[in-house]
Amino acid sequence: MSEQNTKINKGDRNKIFFLTIAIVALLGSNVYLYFKDKHENERFVTVNTEKDRLKLEVEKIEVELDKVSAINLQLNEKLIKEQDLARIKIAELKAALEKGKLTQGELTLAQKQIKELKEFVYNYNEEIVRLGKENLKLKNVRDSLQKSVDQINEKAELLAQNNQELNALVKTSAALKAANVNIQAFRVKNNGKSVSTNSASSAKKLQIDFNVVPNQLAKKDYHQIYLRVFDPAGNLLANENNMFEADGQEMQYSDMITISFNDDSTAYSMQWVNPKEFVKGTYAIILYADGFIMGKGSIDLN
Repeated sequence: MSEQNTKINKGDRNKIFFLTIAIVALLGSNVYLYFKDKHENERFVTVNTEKDRLKLEVEKIEVELDKVSAINLQLNEKLIKEQDLARIKIAELKAALEKGKLTQGELTLAQKQIKELKEFVYNYNEEIVRLGKENLKLKNVRDSLQKSVDQINEKAELLAQNNQELNALVKTSAALKAANVNIQAFRVKNNGKSVSTNSASSAKKLQIDFNVVPNQLAKKDYHQIYLRVFDPAGNLLANENNMFEADGQEMQYSDMITISFNDDSTAYSMQWVNPKEFVKGTYAIILYADGFIMGKGSIDLN
């Protein structure tokens, strides 16, 4: 009986031993799984937090790029291409970070790309600032040059105006002037001889005698002398087809002669036959030469 009890107790002790080992193994497994799950949860939280931080970094980079792009600056082809590439990379990073989960490798790659992108935007911004300063300097130089050009143009216009005025003055000074203008009326006798008269009823023509004032500026050449005759009522007595230019306008003339000017005080004379009957009153004449008034005179007829 005692031996039988001893076998039974020995068997129970073995069962208890194996049961204890199983319980310890189960507890160890539970502890392992607990710490493993805790680590995974912490790792998941860490990954999500980093992903959110990277999203914020990308948004900041995009804002900085937008600020630079908002500057009204003419960019060269290289900078435009770099900006386009940066925006493509930003779009790719935003799309990658919008994924539900990221592997550690993907997260590390995103961190590297964002770092490179930040460096690019910084350098890009520095280049834009430099170009802006250069453009400002160029603008100042351009404005200074434009001011100088305007001043030069203003001086040129003033010189041109002065030159024009001087040329007009020289032209006026070079025009022939008449002195000792004397007017006589003549009647024509039956034998064709002309006799001086003051009677309007018998007068047929006027004779205008004059001297040319010495003028070293005047050309020693042929000059045309134009005569305009006005009756006592102030009417011009002229052929409407006889035109010349004087004082900047077209005028009719009564008669014209050509003289050879040698600056030697030569006396000249021209005759004008009235196509109408003379009337009592004062007849006025004006002589023109070289586009200006040369001299004036008048005669009273009874």
